[in-house]
Order: sequence, then C-alpha cells, then structure tokens
Amino acid sequence: MSDLSDVIPRPRRTTSGAGGFFELGPATEVVAGDGTERTARWLRAEVGAATGLPLAPGTGPGDAVTLSLDGALGPEGYRLDVEPTGVRLAGGDPAGLFWGAQTLRQLLGPDAFRRAPLPGRRWRLPAIRIEDAPRFGWRGLMLDVARHFMPKEGVLRYLDLMAAHKLNVLHFHLTDDQGWRIEIRRHPRLTEVGSWRSRTKFGHRASPLWEDKPHGGRYTQDDIREIVAYAAERHITVVPEIDVPGHSQAAIAAYPELGNTDVVDTGALSVWDTWGVSPNVLAPTDHTLRFYEGVFEEVLELFPSEFIHIGGDECPKEQWRRSATAQARIEELALADEDELQSWFIQHFDTWLAERGRRLIGWDEILEGGLAKGAAVSSWRGYAGGIAAARAGHDVVMCPEQQVYLDHRQHAGEDEPVPIGFVRTLEDVYRFEPVPAELTSHEAEHVIGTQANVWTEVMENQQRVDYQTFPRLAAFAEVSWSTLPAPGERDFDAFERRMAAHYRRLDALGVAYRPPGGPLPWQRRPGVLGRPIDGPPPNK
Repeated sequence: MSDLSDVIPRPRRTTSGAGGFFELGPATEVVAGDGTERTARWLRAEVGAATGLPLAPGTGPGDAVTLSLDGALGPEGYRLDVEPTGVRLAGGDPAGLFWGAQTLRQLLGPDAFRRAPLPGRRWRLPAIRIEDAPRFGWRGLMLDVARHFMPKEGVLRYLDLMAAHKLNVLHFHLTDDQGWRIEIRRHPRLTEVGSWRSRTKFGHRASPLWEDKPHGGRYTQDDIREIVAYAAERHITVVPEIDVPGHSQAAIAAYPELGNTDVVDTGALSVWDTWGVSPNVLAPTDHTLRFYEGVFEEVLELFPSEFIHIGGDECPKEQWRRSATAQARIEELALADEDELQSWFIQHFDTWLAERGRRLIGWDEILEGGLAKGAAVSSWRGYAGGIAAARAGHDVVMCPEQQVYLDHRQHAGEDEPVPIGFVRTLEDVYRFEPVPAELTSHEAEHVIGTQANVWTEVMENQQRVDYQTFPRLAAFAEVSWSTLPAPGERDFDAFERRMAAHYRRLDALGVAYRPPGGPLPWQRRPGVLGRPIDGPPPNK
C-alpha cells in the first residue's frame, strides 16, 4: 500500500477517508458497468497478473471494485472512492475511467507494477477519495524510431509506460533521412531499400566513431495495426509522422526520381548514415505529390487519428535554388521564393488531408512562407512559433527543444553518456510551463497540449532510450496532467519525495532510468563525443 501523497501525476483533489483500508483478495470481484469493459479487462490482465488474483466478473456490491461512467466528471476525469467495504471508480468517459485505474494501481504499491506476484504480498488500498481531471487534452511523447529502430515489442512497452503516466498521444516519427520504417505496399522499396543503412555514426556527427554494421528495421502494416489497437486499448492516440519535404533522403535513396535530379545524382544516394540535416530534399514536382498522396492514402487506412504529422522542418533550400525544375515551379505558381515553395508543398497536403476529414500538424517551420490554413503547429524551436500560431488562431502543441527534448543531457557531469544540448534536470522539466505568459486567455485556448520529444540519434538501444526518457518523463507527465502553480512556485522537493516511491515502480517495470546519483557504470559512454551547450537555455 502506498502513501496517499505518492501518486504521480498529482491528482487535482485528494481527501483522506475515515481510516482503514480495503484489501483485495481471492474473492474480490470487478463489477463492470456499461462502457467500462476495456478498463475491467485491463485490471484483470495487469493488476491481476501482478497480484495473482482473479478479479473475476461479478455483481457486487461487497468485496468488489465497481466501475461506472459519470458524464458529470468531464472528459478524462475520474473519481476514486476507497472504503473498507469496497472500491468505486467512476470515469467521466472510458478514458477517464482508465486513468483512474492507473491511480488505483499506484495506490496498491510498487509491486503492483510487476508481471507476476511476489510471495507474501498483501494488496491494500488506503481509504481515500480522489477527484481528478487533466489540464491538457494532448499529453504527448514523440518517439523517433527512424534514427534508431525500436522493435515492435519496444513500442508496445512504451505505450504501457505512457499509460502508467496518463500520457495519451504517441507521436510516431516513422521516416527520416536515416530510415523509413513503415510498409507502404504500393511503394515496396521504401522499406526494401529505405529501412536500413550500411553503418551508423556513433555519437554526435562530429564523432570519429562508427558502428560498421547494418542497422535497420521496419513495421509491417499488420504491426502498425497492432500498435494502434494496443494504444487504443490504453486510450492513447497514435499520430504518425511522414516527413516532407525535408528529412527525406531514405525515400530518395529508394526512389531517386523523388529528389532534385537536375542538380544531384540521386541514383547514387544511399540511406544517410550520419546525423544532422541532409541537403537532399524532395523535388516540388507533380510526381512527388502523387507519390506521397499514395503514401498518405495507406497511412490514413492504418491510423484513425484526427491529426497527421507531415514534418515540414529543417528543409534546406539550396537544391531548390539550383534546380531549374524548382525555379520553374516557383514562377508557374507566382511564388516569391523557396520559403513560399515549401509553404505551397505543405498547403497541398493540408488541403488533401482536410478533404479526407483529417488535420495536418507540422513543426513550426510550416510558418515560413505563410501558415497553411487549418494546420496545427508543433512548436519546437522555442515558444515563438507557438505564440505566433496561437495568435493567428491555429492550434499548438508546445514542445520547445530547450525545455522538453529528452535527448538533451540531464547533468553537466563528465559521466553523462553522449552529452547533447543544454542541461535539463528533473527539476528543470518539472518547472516547464507549456502556456507562454504572453498569450491572452483566448489565445491560450489554442495551446491544446504539450509533448516531450525523444530523438534517438545517440540512443542505440532500449536502455539508452530509457536512460534519457526517465525519470524526466514522470515530471513532464505531471506538468501535462496536473494544474500546477507558476514554475517558480512549484514544490519540487515534494515532487522529489513522491519520486522515491515512483523509482520503485519504474524498477518493477524494468525501466533503465537515470538514478538520482548519476549514471551507473554500464550507462556511461566514455569517449563518445556529444554536443554539449553551456549555460541556461533560452526561454523564448
């Protein structure tokens, strides 16, 4: 049984009961009201496995966990009542009920996060009432599987970790210069050629080290369907990202005609084996548009999400400046420059997606040359892009690089593995504020949520991803879920005390997090060059 104050993210309102506890035992039933079947199934599968209890379907009312829906609690809200006679869990909708079940598992103690019961454990819930609801509707984690491939089982594991932290959007970065990860049946070379590279830079791009073996992997369409369905069971939406018109060298290596063939021998290109921003970008031709329409047609069949991410970031314009084809397209469309050509490219897919009932979202570079109508913005280059987009009436997901890019180092110490970017400690992430003070209350309504981004250039395996992501994702989860005071007024000491219990949950889940005292010997990468940036990050 956990302390009442140990729950992460912090609930909105907690009231201690009259004393005592409810103990789950072999006779404890799960009484599932209409619309609660998904959470009942999850409780039996996950809590049932950890406790060894059947949690059989029942009719109650005694010795039972009773599940119901109550629309008055609002979207994703829940109310948990624990009394010595039983447990009542109500959700404002099925998602809220599920988030309440996550809180219930935390209250059972860290061993409730294991996959099999430990001997001699008793499963007690303290008498308590918790009333809770999230601050933001988009509480996201971006997972980059293009730079280093994460096998399907690893993605499913991260969906479970997201659910345990009440995060509800997986931004799935599926394509980049270094790899194309999703099967597209009408364009099979995208994975036959584009899903693997012959070698990989080890460390920052300035590092002299290479891993001289092929790296790759791809998800079949059935793998994607499984991932999407697994996420949906956990009330997580998977938003796919197909990067255009930059970050596309893997696609051009597979289909050279997609590149700027009049300025570079695209047939000689391979999937990129180093990091940074490739100069090889898509040609602004009708053929390219039709090709990617075909890609997106298959993507829409696989992902039911409202939003489709099209990247739009870091698109070097040099090849377009030198390309007669690109310059002819600029003249034909009466565009001012290459920035407007990129905007035309983005607007084409904004219209195309809107005609099919979907919404485009892209990185804040889509603001360059004019923001596509109806598009939403992932504000990554600081807050400025999100502020501009919100003031123009566009929805925004705040994910500023300087604050919530989890590839950035966690400490200034020399033992940090492959140190990238600014120091962003657990406390720094806890004091991140997604809504800029410059926005009016009306403008702030366009900040639909926030997201932490995990770019994997220097994360070659699951353990490295875990180390960079945790424990900071727990702090980010509280920022995205809980209604907290202003950053300087947040009680980090109290959060750190709650983390003492949360580390034991992460241990039970097998998460290779960064310990509070620094990296363990096997978590270090001595001699591997990073790109540390000194001083505090800009907050703008």
